Amino acid sequence: MAEEATRPLDASTVEPAAEKLRLLPWANPDGLPCYLSTDGEGYLATLADGIEEVQLTMGEELLDHARGVLTPGARALTDVEYRWLACRLTEALSDALRVADSRGQRIPVPPGTAEADGSDEQGAR
Repeated sequence: MAEEATRPLDASTVEPAAEKLRLLPWANPDGLPCYLSTDGEGYLATLADGIEEVQLTMGEELLDHARGVLTPGARALTDVEYRWLACRLTEALSDALRVADSRGQRIPVPPGTAEADGSDEQGAR
């Protein structure tokens, strides 16, 4: 039973009653997404909020650094330094997109919209 509780959750198989799942800003050891069923008030939700804030702040700092590197007259970096910066910017963008996805999933859908009614606008065409 304990093994079942630690298996990754496949969002495509989530039951309708469990739609309030939050995509967390980390993955499990296999690289699969982790989800939290919460109202946003618990310890893990607070921890996730803090990690998202750190990720976004680090992304802003990396972007500032990259802008400085690209400023005319700035010291040219070595190939290794440019590769390091590109890798960190890629990680930061990935983190920011995950945060945006997680937050977007938690935006309430206004009643009367196609999404709230369970229909898909493109599927209706």
